[in-house]
Amino acid sequence: MFQIGDQFDHFQIRAHLAQGGMSDIYRAYDFLSGKEVVLKIPNRASIGDPAQYERFQRELEVMRTLDHPAIQKGVGSGQFNATPYLVTRLITGESMRDLVQRRAPMPAEEAIALVTKIADGLAHCHDHGIIHRDIKPENILITPEGDPVILDFGLALTRQAFRVTYANLSGAAGTPDYMAPEQIEGHRGDMRTDVYALGTMLFELLSGHLPFEGDNQMVVMALHLQGNVPRLDREDKGIPTPLAAVVARAMQRDPELRCPDMPTLIHDLEQPETVDPAILERVEDPRQKLPFWRSPIFVSGLMGLVVLLVLAVIAFGLQALHK
Repeated sequence: MFQIGDQFDHFQIRAHLAQGGMSDIYRAYDFLSGKEVVLKIPNRASIGDPAQYERFQRELEVMRTLDHPAIQKGVGSGQFNATPYLVTRLITGESMRDLVQRRAPMPAEEAIALVTKIADGLAHCHDHGIIHRDIKPENILITPEGDPVILDFGLALTRQAFRVTYANLSGAAGTPDYMAPEQIEGHRGDMRTDVYALGTMLFELLSGHLPFEGDNQMVVMALHLQGNVPRLDREDKGIPTPLAAVVARAMQRDPELRCPDMPTLIHDLEQPETVDPAILERVEDPRQKLPFWRSPIFVSGLMGLVVLLVLAVIAFGLQALHK
């Protein structure tokens, strides 16, 4: 990790902004442009991991492609001492996570306006063949003017991208609280995957809490796979039934029943009365016995077994290195 005042290529480090699983993010001064920028540099561990390195290269590709007010703009990239880096414009503001903690539950009009702007940015991504796959409040910055900006395309799926092996379950596949069921099942996802995540965020903005909560990530993922999304109009009588139907449509477990894309979601948000309220009645009888392979116990047990196997492989590898 670089310290304040260190120089990296033609940049001087001004502040350390964040540390992720594969990169460190800094505010830096660019001697060539005379402006402050955001500098994203992969850490040493990610450079040594082919899968993590591929994700970083993918983000470089994505940031060169996209140009939209709701997306953090990539302004350059390069390589210094065999280390690639990404340069984006510096945006001031607060994390949407802070906004959620401070304001949610939010008035419906404000929540709809905010989510509509995010959906418009994601529609731009999808038009360019890019699926974000990690939409969550932590990856949205809110400017002083109240406009959202989408960040962090490290997990983005592009048309040209080949499949890379996940280094760990939760960090690579997405964030469990916002993951679509198909992601949890190991599928790559498509536009509807981002729709589900954004629908989850809208639910959180309107209600002040997540639709699925549990003691650990395994329980949360199991609930996304087989739980029923609570009806917002029953949780809060102030939420209109048509708006509750919009959220329910965006969060359908079956992608075929889900809102198909961002333009359709924007239309639903602008004209919620056009969404068939019958979608709110597509609720399984909670007494109905689920197939064993979809039960929380089975899903949690299977995922726990996978984690144990991964840890065992790592331990065996470390032991072999010390011999």
